[in-house]
Amino acid sequence: MDAFSYLSILLSIIVGLGLTQILTAVGRIIRHRDRVRADWLPLLWAAVLLVIYVQVWWSMFGLRHVNEWTFGSFAAILTQTGTLYLMAAVVLPEQVGDQPVDLAAYYDQHHQWFFGFLLVTLVVSVIKDVIINGSLPGPLNLGFHLFLAAASVSALLIRGRRYQEFVGVASAGAFIAYVALLFTRLR
Repeated sequence: MDAFSYLSILLSIIVGLGLTQILTAVGRIIRHRDRVRADWLPLLWAAVLLVIYVQVWWSMFGLRHVNEWTFGSFAAILTQTGTLYLMAAVVLPEQVGDQPVDLAAYYDQHHQWFFGFLLVTLVVSVIKDVIINGSLPGPLNLGFHLFLAAASVSALLIRGRRYQEFVGVASAGAFIAYVALLFTRLR
């Protein structure tokens, strides 16, 4: 077994746990819809996060060409997937029990954690490229990271609902464009 195959097993497990976390939460919301006051914004972020997970897993295949792995390079990738998991843990409520759940109130209580983890994920993603490739990501890739980092910081600072909605829609559109421009082919 080569080094990439060995390391990718742990990363794939973490990615799978995050996907499971999101899909399980969505399933609970659907099952207990009579006790859930729906709100589109946290559901939008859950959908965006699903696409982020697929994109991260897809792009990690490109790391198979890395010949030498260090603890630092692996730690960067492990941190990135770990913070992605934490985003999955806070994007939607984990339990829908006997008490009603208001998704808008849940978002208001937890969005700062979500955007904090997103910001850390983006910073670590850039650091990972520097560690593994010896340089910053390409201009389009770096530009997207900077855009989403700025959106995350602004969403941490500005709590207004309309602004949060704007950030959600703009980020979803930007991420779709990002994937379409940079990750349509497995390389």
